[in-house]
Amino acid sequence: MTPVRRNAVAVLVAGCFFMENLDGTIVVTAAPMIARDLGVTSAAVAVTVTAFLLTVAVLIPASAWLTDRFGVRRVFTVAIAVFTLASLLCALSATLPMLVGMRVLQGFGGALMVPVGRLAVLRVTPRGGIIRAIAILVWPGLVAPVIAPFLGGFLSTYLSWHWIFLINVPLGVVAFAVALRVVRDVELPESSRLDVVGFALVAIGLGVLVWGSSLVTREGVDVPGTLVAVSVGLVVTGVAVWHLLRTAAPILDLRVFRFESFRIANVGGAVYRATISAVPFLLPLLFHDAFGWSAVNAGTAVLTLFVGNIGIKPATTWMLHTFGFRAVLVASNAVGILCMVAMAFLTAAVPVLLIVVVLVGSGAARSTGFTAYSTITFADIDDDMAAANTLNATLQQIAAGFGVAVGGMMLAVGSALGPGLVPYRIAFLAIAAITVFPLVEALLLSSHAGRRLTQG
Repeated sequence: MTPVRRNAVAVLVAGCFFMENLDGTIVVTAAPMIARDLGVTSAAVAVTVTAFLLTVAVLIPASAWLTDRFGVRRVFTVAIAVFTLASLLCALSATLPMLVGMRVLQGFGGALMVPVGRLAVLRVTPRGGIIRAIAILVWPGLVAPVIAPFLGGFLSTYLSWHWIFLINVPLGVVAFAVALRVVRDVELPESSRLDVVGFALVAIGLGVLVWGSSLVTREGVDVPGTLVAVSVGLVVTGVAVWHLLRTAAPILDLRVFRFESFRIANVGGAVYRATISAVPFLLPLLFHDAFGWSAVNAGTAVLTLFVGNIGIKPATTWMLHTFGFRAVLVASNAVGILCMVAMAFLTAAVPVLLIVVVLVGSGAARSTGFTAYSTITFADIDDDMAAANTLNATLQQIAAGFGVAVGGMMLAVGSALGPGLVPYRIAFLAIAAITVFPLVEALLLSSHAGRRLTQG
């Protein structure tokens, strides 16, 4: 495949990744309008977010098997079509049960669209081009959560909530047409039998964990229900791990953890993704509820994270080649922690310019760290690319969901300890403390880690 076609596929997959990430959270800001039209409470609308995230988390593990069974091009184009159709049906939903059902269908498309698309890129990209390819692929994961509060608030306020789904339709139609033109199947390995037991255990374990984590982000946290759900999820997931390690062809191949680069990207990297995912969740609440800003103004302020994301992006590849993965990961974690601590002490009296500086710095750090972790994931992977891609996609999805859950849980704890800014101060300080773990892990990383990519 020519470099031009490879770049076209990477940009296509990035666009699909953007749609999927945006739809994971954009409903939150439009919840009051959806609730009013459908005759339910805003809290009830939260189930549509959970349904989408749960479906994505449960079905991602099957993406590699489906790709090997039916081919990249077929699965990827069908996934885009399903996601686009489901988006239209979400906009046409007249009842909450119908909207939830269409969100499940949308999640089915999203669960296959992104990991299969990324696999299509990785399978045709030479090792020396992986850093550039990943740099293209990761930006939607950074941008979508940041602009979702603003875009959701703007569309639902000045148009209607239906447009948060309708916006996907023209994008999906274009993506489908482009995919038919630029995505090509590569020679596939002989498809093995589906690990039904492993899939069932992983689906139940991860599904219950995602459901349990969603409970802590709602008003009136159900502590007993959350503890039961998380406990059951952990037990079933533990049984799933035991099964996966003893199966010849598991639905998720945990043996790729033997590579140091993959291990750090999906242990410390998962924690890092969780904490940076909590930041764009907490900031709109801080600005809207604690500072008294409007939903549109709060969403606009969060967009300054996007400035940092984009501003540093042209330099990330150069930094990885110049300083290596360890130095870049240490720096991004350290700067991220400092920005989280600074956010903990923001007040309505702080000059807007200073707030912007903190948010731009945070955006630059999260962009650099996200790119470095996403790239080093595949530094030492050769024959296990499909297995590594599927496991990485699953862990990324869980980490992002748990990041929002941790932010919500820390807010709930803070609310019990004091009013006003106290909950937000505790939440930001807590996620800063948690980020110390990936910082320490990055400090212990081998100096030569990822060198195959920077010298390729």
